[in-house]
Amino acid sequence: MVVSGPIRVVVAKPGLDGHDRGAKVIARALRDAGMEVIYTGLHQTPEQIVDTAIQEDADGIGLSILSGAHMTLCAKVITLLKERDAEDIKVFCGGIIPDADITELKALGVADIFTPGTSTQEVVSWVQSNLRAS
Repeated sequence: MVVSGPIRVVVAKPGLDGHDRGAKVIARALRDAGMEVIYTGLHQTPEQIVDTAIQEDADGIGLSILSGAHMTLCAKVITLLKERDAEDIKVFCGGIIPDADITELKALGVADIFTPGTSTQEVVSWVQSNLRAS
């Protein structure tokens, strides 16, 4: 089956992190590039994020994490996607993520990680190249 329409991305702020400026900047950049973006808002649980992604028929989930809980939160989202037979939804992350954790996050199934200083165009290009073609 060929899926048509724009790429759909859920942008989410999991956990107790209350800083959402970066998530909103990425959401707007993806929207301005022609994608449909569903921004979940602050303080979402992994279950809420996965439920939203499945309900919205998302192609990807962008997690913005500045709290230091990236290992736990990313792992939980990936696990829930597997349990719900939704592994086709790719997960990517942005935020304050130490270089030492990037390899482990990718081994868990995170498709890519964007750290501070990454341009919005780099994120947009990655999404366009790595999520289904619009």
